[in-house]
Amino acid sequence: MTHHVTVMSRETCHSCHAAEAEVERICGEMGATWSVEDVDADPELRAEYGDRVPVFLVDGVEHGYWQVEEERLRAALAK
Repeated sequence: MTHHVTVMSRETCHSCHAAEAEVERICGEMGATWSVEDVDADPELRAEYGDRVPVFLVDGVEHGYWQVEEERLRAALAK
């Protein structure tokens, strides 16, 4: 099964950009796909995630926020 990681992000967030680079690297190594959703593009996403970005979803389920926990993310992608 190929897993998918979504990074809930915003354009002006330096931490988000750093997290995106980490997710890209890890997903590349683990054979997972990934994408970025801009929380500011949708009022519902902004209300849900706005003060916690970056937020990471694995297969649509919230996995963590603010910092990529590499070992934990790798474990989720290895399942």
